[in-house]
Amino acid sequence: MPKDFQKWHNKKEEVDKTINRPFFHQREIWYCSLGVNVGFEQDGKGKDFLRPVIVFKKFNNAVFFGIPLTHAKKNKPFYFSFSFGEHKDSVAVLSQMRLIDARRLSHKIGEISEKDFVMLTEKLKALLP
Repeated sequence: MPKDFQKWHNKKEEVDKTINRPFFHQREIWYCSLGVNVGFEQDGKGKDFLRPVIVFKKFNNAVFFGIPLTHAKKNKPFYFSFSFGEHKDSVAVLSQMRLIDARRLSHKIGEISEKDFVMLTEKLKALLP
């Protein structure tokens, strides 16, 4: 199925015009407009091109490092499985971590537990040279 880059471009222009960024914290999980991306990069879905992301590291009220989530179970070094709230079997795709502007945030859907966040952090550190 071909990707609709033009539809995403129109949505991205709308997101870019957002004046107020939502207030967010580290460890929160938000739906985020990630858009349509190239190749194996994680895409958003639906009319708003949304995908859940963990706010891994907040730098200020405007930007953060985010880690996209998926439901695809993979037992590989670049994935971290956990559960939160009603969302069972969530998997953080560590290789897809990226800087994200808070204007892309749509709505908060939960929070990763402190224990899981520590384990996620350790797994991410282990991937670094």
